Amino acid sequence: MIEIGSLRALAAIELHGSVIAASEVMGFSPSAVSQQIKKLEKQTGFPVLERRGRGVLLTERGLTLAAYGRRILSELEELESTLLADPAKPTGHLRVVSFSTACRGLVGPLLGRLASSGADLDISVLAEDPREAVARVANGEADLGVVHNWNSVPLVIPEHMMLEWLCEDVADVLVHRDHPLAGRSQVEPADLVDERWISTPHGAICNEALLRIFADRGRVPDIKVYDPDFATHIALVEQGAVVALVPRLGRPALPGDVACLPLVNPMQVRQVGIVYRRTMAASPGIRHVAGLLREVAASRVAASRVVSESSVVTGSPGVSGLAGP
Repeated sequence: MIEIGSLRALAAIELHGSVIAASEVMGFSPSAVSQQIKKLEKQTGFPVLERRGRGVLLTERGLTLAAYGRRILSELEELESTLLADPAKPTGHLRVVSFSTACRGLVGPLLGRLASSGADLDISVLAEDPREAVARVANGEADLGVVHNWNSVPLVIPEHMMLEWLCEDVADVLVHRDHPLAGRSQVEPADLVDERWISTPHGAICNEALLRIFADRGRVPDIKVYDPDFATHIALVEQGAVVALVPRLGRPALPGDVACLPLVNPMQVRQVGIVYRRTMAASPGIRHVAGLLREVAASRVAASRVVSESSVVTGSPGVSGLAGP
């Protein structure tokens, strides 16, 4: 009889391209994964891997077996998350992967609410860019991802995954209070073409969103600093070194020397949501965490409306907040 562990090892090798890479994802030693493959070849009576240079490739029969294995593993996951789970008592370990500002603005408050919800759920969190988050959930390295989708940079979601939107997150331009634009009520891309910028690293979705702002003008923003942490962006704006495009989600109160300017034509908005595999759609743990995240997002939206209303009275833009979906 073919063992589930052997099929899981074969599927991991097909996905990640080598025994070593598969072992790192599975949390086993390479020798343990190799033993699973040897056991699988003994059980089936045919080779499933062949060496190619320093790596391995699946044989034709190995590819067919891996495809069957993925279907079996998906059905097993769905069985475990539905029929074998108590919908009234979410339990177990849930692996969450989230982009950094959502870790601060959504996942942090989620963990606080989870502690008082009575659910026996153990949650681990990894900060990743949305594309990496989608990939980790898609291949089973994580159970739930918190992702964003810029209006200018769409995020691709595989067919075997589900997406639920939580809220919208608006990004503002931050400048030093002595900057010539600091007194404006809003700015447009035409006002910013000659500025010096700080950006998230090249290839990150937020970096691509910044580049797209100027695409129609045939210009590339003059990016002087690349840093993944928006806290660094705010600090360098405070020092008058650069300007920055910073989303409101998870953004702290801005220093007195930093002015916040809404960007229009186009406004920069990213939708924030959660992704998970379709086989986990009925999981009590997924449903419980999704519900808590919706509550957190709704409370953030309500708070942002209060900030926005007060900013109309004071004449200064709000420093943080979200919008409803």
